Amino acid sequence: MTDTRDTQPRMGFFTDTSVCIGCKACEVACKEWNAVPGPAGSAGLNFTGDSYDNTGGLGADTWRHVAFIEQRTPPGGQENIGSTVDLGMPGMPGEHDRSEFRWLMASDVCKHCTHAACLDVCPTGALFRTEFGTVVVQEDICNGCGYCVPACPYGVIDQREDDGRVWKCTMCYDRLGAGQEPACAKACPTDSIQFGELDVLRARADERLAQLHEAGVGDARLYGRDPADGVGGNGAFFLLLDEPEVYGLPPAPVVTTRDLPAMWRRAGAAAATLLVGLAATFLGRKR
Repeated sequence: MTDTRDTQPRMGFFTDTSVCIGCKACEVACKEWNAVPGPAGSAGLNFTGDSYDNTGGLGADTWRHVAFIEQRTPPGGQENIGSTVDLGMPGMPGEHDRSEFRWLMASDVCKHCTHAACLDVCPTGALFRTEFGTVVVQEDICNGCGYCVPACPYGVIDQREDDGRVWKCTMCYDRLGAGQEPACAKACPTDSIQFGELDVLRARADERLAQLHEAGVGDARLYGRDPADGVGGNGAFFLLLDEPEVYGLPPAPVVTTRDLPAMWRRAGAAAATLLVGLAATFLGRKR
């Protein structure tokens, strides 16, 4: 059989948060297509009190999460980006003391890292790299050991309470195999979530960033686009309008298993030294 990974271009997501309207169509489409259940032990979503966010974050039962970050005053040059409202209400700043307010909205997902620590630590092969360059969990092989959970630098992978197996975004692997785009990208009404060949998306993201900078949006930046970063670049990267920490993303993620080869080499050298010492002791006693 021909290895399609040699001919199939790597696929990925580019999420442009500057046009996200927080509709959550991606969350719904993801749950419906992949039959992702609601929160364990709950009749449904709970009120978090965190703006309009009712899912809280990525997890075994939330493969797409739309974050709502409330900011009182938009940073310089971003007054026309995102949703802003005048808080002219009784007891609140009014016409003569105007205070602007905006939401930074972003649909988060598994990053499908180039150097994926979850793949390195999985003892059963339940996690594998597909022909599209994505990282997928085979739930029928996962034994629930949980090694991959702390290995993920983004805190994406999570275990379900009922059987301990891990679950996360598959980038709709079944749809890709049928020549279709992932459900979340298909459902996004503003093209905030764009799916396609990773190289094409990176070029498109560079153009979009330049466009925003030209428009005076100096805080716009790309996150996860650089192949030289700590995880080798992401298969799902983002255009952000503020620091990554504002969105709950690590500013400088590093693959957590980067030191494993050196550790194994040192362990092997130590074991070899120990064996030589034991052999020398044994032979000395024999004489």
